[in-house]
Amino acid sequence: MTAKAAAPQATAGPAAKAPAATKTATPGGGTEPGRLQRLRHRINELAGRPSAAYYWIIGTTVALTCIGLMTVLSASAAESISEGKDPYSLFIKESIFAAAGMVLMMALSIVPPSGLKKLAWPALGLSALLLIAVFTPLGKEVNGNRNWINLGESLSFQPSEAAKLALALWMGLILARKGELVRDWKHALLPIVPVGVVMVGLILAGKDLGTSVIVMAVVGAGMYFGGATLKVLLPALAAGLLGAVLLAAFSGNRTSRLSGWLGNCDPTLGLCDQAQNGLYALASGRWFGVGLGQSRQKWSWIPEAHNDFIFAILGEELGLIGTLAIIALYAVLAFAIFRVIMKRNDTFARVVCGAILAWIIGQAFVNIAMVAGLLPIIGVPLPLISYGGSALVLVLAALGVVLSFARNEPESATIEP
Repeated sequence: MTAKAAAPQATAGPAAKAPAATKTATPGGGTEPGRLQRLRHRINELAGRPSAAYYWIIGTTVALTCIGLMTVLSASAAESISEGKDPYSLFIKESIFAAAGMVLMMALSIVPPSGLKKLAWPALGLSALLLIAVFTPLGKEVNGNRNWINLGESLSFQPSEAAKLALALWMGLILARKGELVRDWKHALLPIVPVGVVMVGLILAGKDLGTSVIVMAVVGAGMYFGGATLKVLLPALAAGLLGAVLLAAFSGNRTSRLSGWLGNCDPTLGLCDQAQNGLYALASGRWFGVGLGQSRQKWSWIPEAHNDFIFAILGEELGLIGTLAIIALYAVLAFAIFRVIMKRNDTFARVVCGAILAWIIGQAFVNIAMVAGLLPIIGVPLPLISYGGSALVLVLAALGVVLSFARNEPESATIEP
């Protein structure tokens, strides 16, 4: 009788107020607001708990984006000052796009695979319509390439960037439905190759060979990670390379660039100025660079210094050590995405993440090799670093899709009934 009477008295003290507290203990021993903890638990129930690769991807993405904003400010300010414009205008625009892209990335990171599958067909259809709209009065031509949609006096959108992400999602959906049938060459090619040819053809119609090469790499990577055999992949690769060579051969501007890359430069035409000054910038940076903001080649010596050749400005200001650090960040990002691919058992995740891996890392490799003189100039930006709002937002969105796969299985799926 006495023991039973003592029990209620033990809960009548200050400890009885604990359930009303606004903070709860976390596994690490600290405290966290109850509402925030419930929100995080709810997200984990719906989308899954983040894995280690999730945080590696976020860390490298934020680091590369910040480096890009810093270098865009350095390179674009010089050109703007020489033209009598506001030196901070491009930096402010790029910062706004970076913030919007980060929000979109984190929003997509909590979308479950079932939601991403529902986006595949609408995204493909919308991107195709936007590519066609380029050839309407809404289209805009920049540096000889008609691959932009004019959205205002100082705002434009590049539909080919959206096409990369749309193709990745759509290929993942189609190849996941085919399953083992993809080992048959007919199922491997249809309808992936015809749709890919149409998308690449629309981009080539706007005279953008560089972007079309990246899109072909996205399609090829999707087929590879989807399980297509080498008997299908090798002929497709050979056909793509042959098509790119023929397109370059029948274009006077591209032929001149290729000839200049091979060493046949005509000083009177100035076709090699961009490549040569890019190499001068890398060489003058030496080991540790000339210092942030101290580049000399950005003062109208290198055309598109804040865009396609921004890696040359990085090499000049940060030196060899700085460029190797940037390459290391891309390597870590590639490794993290590859870990996501290896940990996922479903075809949809492997194809989508593999295509995005080929897109971002492949494009980074092409840009760096182009600036270093290892490849001819084909005009592709450096992902997350080069200036370009639509490119930055779409790359961040693609990484948000990868982040959604970088989560473990949702908690609700692992709880036993």
